[in-house]
Amino acid sequence: MLIKTRKPSDVRSSEITSESVYKDRRSFLKKSGQFAFAGMGVTLVGCSDASEAKPKTKDSVIETGYDNIPQLRAPQWLKEKVATYKQSGYTTSEQLTPYTNVTNYNNFYEFGYGKDDPAKKAVNLKTDPWSITVEGEIEKPGTYTLEDILKGQDVEERIYRLRCVEAWSMVIPWVGFSLADMLKRFQPTSKAKYVEFHTLFDPQQMPGQRSSFSAIQYPYVEGLRIDEAMNPLTFMAIGLYGKTLPPQNGAPLRLVVPWKYGFKSIKSIVKIRFTETMPQSTWVKSGPNEYGFYANVNPEVDHPRWSQKSERRLPNSIWEPNKIETKKFNGYEEEVAHLYKGMDLSKHF
Repeated sequence: MLIKTRKPSDVRSSEITSESVYKDRRSFLKKSGQFAFAGMGVTLVGCSDASEAKPKTKDSVIETGYDNIPQLRAPQWLKEKVATYKQSGYTTSEQLTPYTNVTNYNNFYEFGYGKDDPAKKAVNLKTDPWSITVEGEIEKPGTYTLEDILKGQDVEERIYRLRCVEAWSMVIPWVGFSLADMLKRFQPTSKAKYVEFHTLFDPQQMPGQRSSFSAIQYPYVEGLRIDEAMNPLTFMAIGLYGKTLPPQNGAPLRLVVPWKYGFKSIKSIVKIRFTETMPQSTWVKSGPNEYGFYANVNPEVDHPRWSQKSERRLPNSIWEPNKIETKKFNGYEEEVAHLYKGMDLSKHF
């Protein structure tokens, strides 16, 4: 078990590394390695070194975050909400992935297949105002503003491992709240067996959605079984490293399911639907022989085109691959293995 409980008085993520190193890009990169190395990728996924995203116009970015990476023009109330985050018991002694890697090495195909495309092309994504439509097998359907969703909601920091199906990984200090706490407010009925999530569909803002060569269908859809969604580990993030989410990381609201491959952690959510039947998620629809609905991290079940027994922890390079063994359920087996008791995980992958 790699979740460590810590006291509320313990340091925040910004203090794990010294303040000067945490905010100084050159010093941080010198210590952690400047170039990320990506090996095999998913079909049509571009793998490239993470590069710093620059604002296109003076007015496109209201502020810059750590490492001079553009931040979303978040409303003041959201910045203040994120800033109130408290410590949680969800942490790890593993080294955090530097902010520059977390925000410049992303899969967000709505903005392109290159790892640095989202940071370059999502900089002007409009997320204020933002609303989420909630529907299906619930007592309180409706369209809720993000401010409605967060009203009265305490936020906390959770440091989770993120394992991509492409066999690279990160350790990220997210800021957000329990998904279960949010879902309970809508009062699911006994027919609600699954929860379906949709990403924003806006081809005008998202160039990848306009492409006639796209490997997937939009809008991006993901889903969880209701007991997975209600598990204490499942998290809704509105920030990372103590700041509001940058657009390339799924601003303003994204899912984080740390024991599953990263493609389950859907970004920029605009719709949540409670259903009686299993949703047909985007990657299952696109490649059912390669991507399963459950997508649990499992070193015992390889991807058809590469092994899942190990992963490359970012930052890394050709000379320092930083290769580590992959743990079942990404190291969260004690918390989630009971959800799949009796299931053949090689079939329900």
